[in-house]
Amino acid sequence: MTKTIMVGGVPIGGEHPVTIQSMTNTKTEAIDQTVRQIRELAAAGCDIVRSTANTKAAALALRDIKPQIKLPLVADIHFDYRLALLAMESGADKIRINPGNMPKKGLLEIIACAKQHRIPIRIGVNSGSIEKDLLERYGAGAEAMTESLARSIALFEDEGFKWLVLSAKASNVKLTIDVNRSIHQRWDYPIHLGVTEAGFDQSAIIKSSIGIGSLLADGIGNTIRVSLTGDPLKEIPVAREILQSLGLKKGIDIISCPTCGRTDIDVEAIARQVKEQVGTLDKNLSVAIMGCIVNGPGEAREADIGIAGGKEQALLFRKGIIVGKFPQSDIVEKLVTEIKRLGDLE
Repeated sequence: MTKTIMVGGVPIGGEHPVTIQSMTNTKTEAIDQTVRQIRELAAAGCDIVRSTANTKAAALALRDIKPQIKLPLVADIHFDYRLALLAMESGADKIRINPGNMPKKGLLEIIACAKQHRIPIRIGVNSGSIEKDLLERYGAGAEAMTESLARSIALFEDEGFKWLVLSAKASNVKLTIDVNRSIHQRWDYPIHLGVTEAGFDQSAIIKSSIGIGSLLADGIGNTIRVSLTGDPLKEIPVAREILQSLGLKKGIDIISCPTCGRTDIDVEAIARQVKEQVGTLDKNLSVAIMGCIVNGPGEAREADIGIAGGKEQALLFRKGIIVGKFPQSDIVEKLVTEIKRLGDLE
């Protein structure tokens, strides 16, 4: 089991639930826009948010952003260690750095400041920032990334600093899996999972689901970020689905048949409408939406609640037992009402 690290009021590691993270794509110094996006991410189910502190103005803006949000705020720092110091002094709950692109003197100052303010640090390595000597010795693989991270960890531990979260990311899914398995075997710090530069839309979702999901299924990983090009709000539903599919987060599990010539209802449209209305409920319920009575109560008998389409009518069933019949036009309303009622009873 890993150590537990507190990020603001949110624990990462130990026996605590896996948390969902995202990163704003606004200019951090555009305070109103950044606050608005953070609030939208929080409403979608994000637990921890990160913003870049790539300039002095951005780092100072954290001071004004913090009082207006409820999520823990992580400052993302590269190259200039002075921005990390400024971000911590401006109220960041955690900072994220890549020690490989900062001088040792700067890292020592960061450690001293983090100790003073009791702020955890995520130290990360990615496949594009491995030291030259390690590349020559090991090649650009999991071993080189692990050894690069080991050097950084040793520096922090030598200074008595152990409020660490570790991350190792690559755009290659197999490499991401291999390096995080190696990290899990060597250290007991919490691990931040993600497939970096995964891309956009379907291909990125598949990469992240396989990379993150494979590791979580093996008990590896304590916090996740699904990286998708574009609006960060798109990341949160994917992260929720990954966690829910592995039983690591409560949620409504919508089961729907693939449809065939027997189908008498628009299964996809109904499933989408139901998902929109109850998809964020924090309840463990399985909901079946089946196109005909063949796939209905029988094949979906394990569902907590479900419907099976028929000609002009639909059957409502619970755990395979038919409990009602109603017109097709009432399907969404009836099903959503029953889901909410069962959720209240859970």
